[in-house]
Amino acid sequence: MALFVRLYNWLHREEGQGMVEYGLILALIAVAVIVALSGLGSKLYDLFQGITGKLNTP
Repeated sequence: MALFVRLYNWLHREEGQGMVEYGLILALIAVAVIVALSGLGSKLYDLFQGITGKLNTP
């Protein structure tokens, strides 16, 4: 039982975990944004090209 408690305490130490967790969350958000933009990039480009083509220039 004491081994379990020591293992539990070792796994749940919070020393220095805060910055690592924030870094991992930031990296995950960055990857999600890159994937979303790369997937939508060509569609947005086509959309704006269509809008630009329909505008009348003076």
